[in-house]
Amino acid sequence: MKALVTGASGQLGRALAARLGPSAHALARAQLDVTDAAAVSAALDSIRPDVVINATAYNKVDGAESEPEAAFAVNATAVLNLALAAQRVGARLVHVSTDYVFDGAQSRPYVEDDVPRPINTYGRSKRAGEMMVEAVRGPALLLRTSGVFGPGGSRAKGGSFVDRILERARTGATLRVVDDQRFAPTFAPDLAAALVTLVERKATGTVHVTNAGACSWYELARAALELADVPATVDRISSAELAAPARRPLYSVLSNARFADLTGAPLRPWREALAEMLGR
Repeated sequence: MKALVTGASGQLGRALAARLGPSAHALARAQLDVTDAAAVSAALDSIRPDVVINATAYNKVDGAESEPEAAFAVNATAVLNLALAAQRVGARLVHVSTDYVFDGAQSRPYVEDDVPRPINTYGRSKRAGEMMVEAVRGPALLLRTSGVFGPGGSRAKGGSFVDRILERARTGATLRVVDDQRFAPTFAPDLAAALVTLVERKATGTVHVTNAGACSWYELARAALELADVPATVDRISSAELAAPARRPLYSVLSNARFADLTGAPLRPWREALAEMLGR
């Protein structure tokens, strides 16, 4: 299988490159600007991949509120570029989306057939990207995930949430973390392995993939501090107290039932994956 991975400098892109090995063409933004349709077309003509895995994303949730054009360029227009080019060369497209396409109004895990209702600009841009994949109608896998963390984290955000919490705790900074947003944290290497398994099994359509279990950001922060043996006090606050520019869904846990049906088992619990990352 000849794979092209876009967004190779991000935490999922790095995990995919490590998982797929040297046979994969893993390209960072500096090597392939996916918002440039001509560059995307030329790259696919040159590589002729069997599968195109789009791990590129504008993922600054608050930043998208003041930079909607940038968010839609990367999360929607670029997806259309990749979908059209993949269809033309006969490659399967794998596109990674987010739990933030949902509004968080329900209290049970979201399944693939639930109607997306994003409540912030980032979520709307990601939903627009999903719609681009659906409109092109090529052989595609749309994978939704949430709360991705991993070694090195997201460089655009200065590390993953876990990295940032530990760094702030070690400097003695005051930690205030929301406790009313519930989701499923996902370890980037586990997500990469799941994605490759789905590709190998020729899965198509929409599949939700997260580590098992759910928590709030406060609970994730407490677990990271405990597992890293970093003493710190964490104040739990509400989303209203945080007053972030972008609204977040209060409940965005994704159901992994379809993934388990396709592969035989769900991913391991998020706390077990977090312990591995932190060397415990």
